Amino acid sequence: MHLNFSAPCLFGLESLVAQELRDMGAADVSAENGRVFFSGDESLLARANICSRFSERILLVLGRFTAHTFEELFQGVKKLPLETVIGEYDEFPVKGYSLKSDLHSVSDCQAIIKKAAVERLKTVYHKDWFEETGARTRIDFSILKNEVCICIDTTGVPLHKRGYRPTANDAPMRETLAAALCALSHLRPYHTLYDPMCGSGTILIEGAMLALNIAPGLRRHFAAERFFWMPAEVWETERERARAAKRDAPDFTAYGSDIDREALKIARENALRAGVSDSIVLEYGDVCRFKPNTERGTLVTNPPYGERLQTTQAAARLVQEMGKVFARRHGFSYSIISPEAEFETLFGRKADKRRKLYNGMIPCQLYMYFK
Repeated sequence: MHLNFSAPCLFGLESLVAQELRDMGAADVSAENGRVFFSGDESLLARANICSRFSERILLVLGRFTAHTFEELFQGVKKLPLETVIGEYDEFPVKGYSLKSDLHSVSDCQAIIKKAAVERLKTVYHKDWFEETGARTRIDFSILKNEVCICIDTTGVPLHKRGYRPTANDAPMRETLAAALCALSHLRPYHTLYDPMCGSGTILIEGAMLALNIAPGLRRHFAAERFFWMPAEVWETERERARAAKRDAPDFTAYGSDIDREALKIARENALRAGVSDSIVLEYGDVCRFKPNTERGTLVTNPPYGERLQTTQAAARLVQEMGKVFARRHGFSYSIISPEAEFETLFGRKADKRRKLYNGMIPCQLYMYFK
């Protein structure tokens, strides 16, 4: 079955998502701001959910059309073959957003789309009332500059929630962003990873999973596993495929430290749940006294800022300290994500490469030093 998909992602990660989908065998891959469109079959639907490190969800695209009025929205949705993916007893809530469009009221758009879906399904299932007690088949919509995209959410709980982190510190980084930082830093299975401000260990864990090629969704379930039209054997086949792809990386070690002992305790528990505790070494320590214990290393870190530091002066002093201890070393690279506009001045040298990213809603730069 030929299916069309959309993979929403954090801004700045579109190229990473596009490339990993191509590597999975996706066709017709095209990136837009905050999402990547692609096509494939049921196996790719399962594979993308299980294996994508950088996507937030995998959405099944039912249709795209232009709508300037609620009537156009209603008629556009009603024409879609909703019955091919929504069963007679399925629950089908509606969620989405509208940006820079004539139809700017999200709640009104939700109501219109729900009404159109009900009217379409009435004609197919020949009933006036839907109990919605079955599988949750959420309709996702986006309206951007009057262009409507109607999808079915195949993921359920967002992909950044891998399942290994039930608790975290006060300002946790999304797992998808942590994985992206490691990928953008060109972390390899034979590298040594450092994070001297590791908090609850997300960067270290995602780095280890990347090095060992552990599929991030291998230990969790997805909404589409309950869809009536998705063959159950597809999921087991793709999970077995992902398990077989795991590799040994005897030369890889991730070293983490932090001044928060409770965060380190959480990091140890998270690493154990993620199945990578054997690859991670954690210890109490201040970044100001950071000294690597290997000749080569890949340092990736998310220093505290905003609410994690009480003042902008404290944040500035921390960047200055990092500039002193993250000295130029042959065989070492440093990747630091920060919203600090004067980062390079405070750090003491220009980055060899910069990349704009978002940590939640905070615009940041990833400053990379490798020369």
